[in-house]
Amino acid sequence: MKKLFYLIFSLGLLIPFLGHAQSFTKSDKVASLGIGVGSSLGSFDYSSQIPGISLMYEQGIAEAGDVGVISLGGYLGYKSFGYETSSGGFTAKSKWNYTIIGARGAFHFSKIPNEKLDVYAGLMASFNLLNYSYEDNSGMNTGSGGNFGNTAGLTIFGGARYYFSEKVAGFAELGYGIAFLNLGISVKL
Repeated sequence: MKKLFYLIFSLGLLIPFLGHAQSFTKSDKVASLGIGVGSSLGSFDYSSQIPGISLMYEQGIAEAGDVGVISLGGYLGYKSFGYETSSGGFTAKSKWNYTIIGARGAFHFSKIPNEKLDVYAGLMASFNLLNYSYEDNSGMNTGSGGNFGNTAGLTIFGGARYYFSEKVAGFAELGYGIAFLNLGISVKL
């Protein structure tokens, strides 16, 4: 997390010295769909797993002079994984479902010399929901589970979008949401 902060901070210091172009404006509205790579939520040794999926929306709300644009938006992320075990006649299933709901604010740097590139960094305040279920065939713990470990969070993120056309872009974003790295597609509405 410390390295990510230093990367975003360094990028922020370098941006003002670059040429001027504007790929994100105050009037822009962008929706993004991403798939996560790497996460602190579970690992790859589970019986079944759904990768982190995120849906984001943001809208430009204010210009910061000729340096950039500030945006606000929302975030919804989901990840699920399960574990099944069997020994003799005993079988058990555990399942973890993570949902993250957040509000995000970002700063889009306008001093990028490529008008197809949108570089941004920001903060997200979120509520992280965990639903856990367990069932086995012993009759003792069938259907136990519930909401566990629900927490509020504040995270930093940074990313970039590259527009292939006027309205469609690919994006990569580092941060701590449903995954450490999100890759996906963005559409200007």
